[in-house]
Amino acid sequence: MSDFKIHILGCGSALPTTRHLPSSQIVELRDKLYMIDCGEGAQLQMRRMSLRFSRLNHIFISHLHGDHCFGLPGLISTLGMLGRTGSLTIHGPKEVKDYLQPILDQFAANLPYKVCFQEINPFKHALVLEDKSLRVYSIPLKHRIPCCGYLFAEKQKEAHIIREMTDFYRVPVSQMKNIKAGADFTTPDGTVVPNKRLTRPAEPAKTYAYCSDTAFAPEIVPLIKEIDLLYHEATFCEEDSARSRETNHSTARQAAEIARQAEVKCLMIGHFSARYNNLSPLLNEAQEIFPTTFLANEGMVIEV
Repeated sequence: MSDFKIHILGCGSALPTTRHLPSSQIVELRDKLYMIDCGEGAQLQMRRMSLRFSRLNHIFISHLHGDHCFGLPGLISTLGMLGRTGSLTIHGPKEVKDYLQPILDQFAANLPYKVCFQEINPFKHALVLEDKSLRVYSIPLKHRIPCCGYLFAEKQKEAHIIREMTDFYRVPVSQMKNIKAGADFTTPDGTVVPNKRLTRPAEPAKTYAYCSDTAFAPEIVPLIKEIDLLYHEATFCEEDSARSRETNHSTARQAAEIARQAEVKCLMIGHFSARYNNLSPLLNEAQEIFPTTFLANEGMVIEV
C-alpha cells in the first residue's frame, strides 16, 4: 500500500452547490498531512474522512479567491480549541497574510500555538518547503489574480536491506546506515561486497502536482514533465470556452492537452463549474485527448 495519498476534500468552483464543496485537498505522505487550499467545509471533510488534525503542519494556498481560502479562519480556530501547541505554517502569496492577520487579531488573539506565514512569489518556480520526506515547489499559473500551483516531490527512500545477505557476510549493525545509503561493505579479510548484493532498491519516488486555478498555460509543461499524477482544473467544457477565457480558467480539453504535452502518468480533473449537473461530458472531452483521466470527487483517496 502506498504511503503517498491524495485526499479530496472539495473539488467544486466558486458557486456553492449541493454536489461539490470548494477546493481543498490533503496530501498524505509518510504519516504527515499537507493541505492544499482550504475552501469552506474543509475541516468538516477532514472529520468525515478521519484525518487527524494533529498531523497537519503546513497549508498551501494557491490564491486569494474565497473558494480557496474561506475555510482557513474556522480551521485555525478549531486547531486552537483542540489544544494544539506546535506551530502551523501557511504558505502562499503575500495577500494571504493580508487577509488572515486581521481575522486572527480579532478572533484568535489567544491561540495556544503560533500561526506562521511563508510568502511565496506566485510568478516564480521555486522550492518553497523541504523536509525529510519531500520537496514542494511553486508552479506559476495564469489567473485573474496572482496564483500558483504546487509540485510535491517525494524524496527517494533508502534501499531495503536483504537480511539474509547481511547476516551471511556478518555486517555489523554500525554499518547498516551506510549500506542503506549505498555504500559497499568490506569484510575483515578485505573482500569488498557490492551494495547491490546486500540491498534491493526502494520503490521509485513519486510526484504530484496541483494546478488550480489557471487558464491554458503550456509554459508549465516543463515544470511537471513526466510526473505520476497531475490535478488540473477543468472548470468548463469546450462549448463554454468563451467563458473560460473570460474568467482565466481551463476547459477539460485544455487540461488534457497539458497532461499530454507533459507526458504525465495520470490526470485528475476538478474545480467543476456549478452549471454542470452531469460531469460526463467533461470527462469524455478530456479522455479524447488523454485517456488516463478521471474525475475528482469529494471523499476520494488516491494512491500516487
